[in-house]
Amino acid sequence: MADTKREIERKYESDESGLPDLTGVAGVRAVIDKGVANLDAVYYDTTDERLAKASITLRRRTGGSDAGWHLKVPVAPGVRDEIREPLSDTVPRTLAGLVRSRVREAELLPVVRLRSDRDLRHLVDAEGVLLAEVSVDAVHAERLTDGGGTAQWTEIEVELADDGDPVFLDKVEKRLRKAGVRPSSSVSKLARALAETAPKKAKKRKAPVPPPEPETAGDHVLAYVRDQRDAILELDPAVRQDAYDSVHRMRVATRRLRSTFRSYGKVLDRTVTDPVGEELRWLASELGVDRDREVMTERLTTVLAELPRTLVSGPIRTRMRTWANARRGGSRRRLVGVLDSKRYLALLDTLDALVAEPPLLPDAAGKPEKAIGKAVRKDFGKVSALVEEAIGAPPGADRDLALHEARKKAKRTRYAAEAASPALGAPARGLAKSMKSLTSLLGEHQDSVMVRVTLRELSAVAHAAGESSFTYGVLYGREEQRAAAVEAALPGMWEEIGSEVPV
Repeated sequence: MADTKREIERKYESDESGLPDLTGVAGVRAVIDKGVANLDAVYYDTTDERLAKASITLRRRTGGSDAGWHLKVPVAPGVRDEIREPLSDTVPRTLAGLVRSRVREAELLPVVRLRSDRDLRHLVDAEGVLLAEVSVDAVHAERLTDGGGTAQWTEIEVELADDGDPVFLDKVEKRLRKAGVRPSSSVSKLARALAETAPKKAKKRKAPVPPPEPETAGDHVLAYVRDQRDAILELDPAVRQDAYDSVHRMRVATRRLRSTFRSYGKVLDRTVTDPVGEELRWLASELGVDRDREVMTERLTTVLAELPRTLVSGPIRTRMRTWANARRGGSRRRLVGVLDSKRYLALLDTLDALVAEPPLLPDAAGKPEKAIGKAVRKDFGKVSALVEEAIGAPPGADRDLALHEARKKAKRTRYAAEAASPALGAPARGLAKSMKSLTSLLGEHQDSVMVRVTLRELSAVAHAAGESSFTYGVLYGREEQRAAAVEAALPGMWEEIGSEVPV
């Protein structure tokens, strides 16, 4: 089982060798010399350095206290999650899986070797508790691919202790700056090594240029598409590790992409994007296999906890746990299998190609206020018609269906407004906020509908087993009341939303 550690560190460089005296840093009682460690690390990547471009590092390191395989994934500036595996001759399958969305079918190869003499010190407080590790690293870098060179440098690294306060790093940096030490111009040792050991021809290549500021309708839509593509790639490792809420967030990114293709069909050619949308629908469906049951389980657990004990009859909690766990067995392995599948990797390739060479239509070259505003107004009009239909429908299955359809269109309008916000400003942001509120209200109603279906199923099973179905009936009645409350609140909310001027 891989071990994950949150790493918060800062790197520095100085024209002078050695480390300034840090005993004057607030909170530091002592600086303890831990000696010199000889570290030898080989970094792996594809031939076109896909991991490095995503600020991801994969290495096999010997020496020091944490020898083994290390995969570092960026979380925020100066913050990375380090996933560790024991030493082995080849890249561990777990780590290879965590970078598959980046690597895909390419081969992972040794690209750089870094040998470092690490002079390590511990900063501790008055009670001897570790605050941070500070090291002076004398680094020798060697490119392992054809035509590469070597490089040497010395850097200072300050890593916060586990569960430490990041504010402490500010105090250390203040002291270092006073001593003439400055933040490193490279985000990592690997980044510097790749830059300084690259073949001469590669060194002449210009650094990647970030996309220009959006101007046209196409620019704005593509920026949103790019953000959602990036979200899928960044969430992939978290989904594989079963991180909290990661499946839901990836599913939302797929929905945002698909909705954008449909809303902005006058900007991006739907003959190209519709097939991609179908693959996104497939991925969302796979991601949702367990998600819907998780939502229902949370809802059932909550409503049952709200009941007085006198209204709880029979082994209902056991019955609910059995139902909740019925399909959980092997579900994570199944989902990892989906993410390893050729179909999923082909979808990622397709999204990359679409972003690189977008199927722009003539309206894409126009001003965003026209093409984007028209698309958002069209989506809002569809929501409006569905909400009015639902409000006018008699209570029952027809109204339930109309409210569900309105919720789906409200989501689509919200995503269209999100994409439009950078171009259209406050009106689009306001509409996105309103559609989020509407979606939440209608989602409460849909959850009630689905919970009542589940309660009927559970009640039938309980009855067949000779158990009391009384509590199921009580919960069913409460869910009917929740749905009725939503239906009563909808006209007022809609009147308020409808009074706003569309973008």
